[in-house]
Amino acid sequence: MNTDKVNIIENKLIVLHADAEKDIYRMGKGMVRSIFRPIQPKDFEHAYLPISKKQGQTLRQLIIDNKCKHVIEFGTSFGISTIYLADAVRQTGGEVITTELLESKAKKAQLNIEDAGLDDFVEIRTGDAMLTLKDHNTPVDFLFLDGWKDLYLPLFKMLESQFHSATLIYADNMDMADTQDLTDYLNANKESYSYQLLHNGKAYLISKTT
Repeated sequence: MNTDKVNIIENKLIVLHADAEKDIYRMGKGMVRSIFRPIQPKDFEHAYLPISKKQGQTLRQLIIDNKCKHVIEFGTSFGISTIYLADAVRQTGGEVITTELLESKAKKAQLNIEDAGLDDFVEIRTGDAMLTLKDHNTPVDFLFLDGWKDLYLPLFKMLESQFHSATLIYADNMDMADTQDLTDYLNANKESYSYQLLHNGKAYLISKTT
């Protein structure tokens, strides 16, 4: 194990998580705007919207333990989760394709990933995920859903043909109303999928069973 490499990655994550914890003000501004009109991605252009350290560690370990190589992330934001995913595929010999709607966030994520020394393992695609991943035609070993919630099910269905018997899907924020259609879809297709609740029901770990 390259100790220096690990230290660089972990130190970068410490800094990013600390910055994210200070980000409540910008989150609040986005929520205030949503009182007067439907919430929009642009409202959170400068907000981190991160996963927790515990979630990041879970993602990383799931990928390593299951030897996942082909990883897709929906919702890059500033790249905290992407760094966990990239560190995992660094150890499995894989790659991460991640997609972010907002160009400014994608650029900042790219810098954060480079600072962590993981840019060789990540491809960032900027734009609507339903377009940036539309032509994806290679097997998906691990899918991380953490973008706009009402796109969870459409994106899931779009990539479904590339799932295989060992595919894992980690869906965050499954306690939010806009993700209910994905839960309904899974419950209607129990012969193909099973899922378990993680982090007190905040996330689902979905397994392809057939």
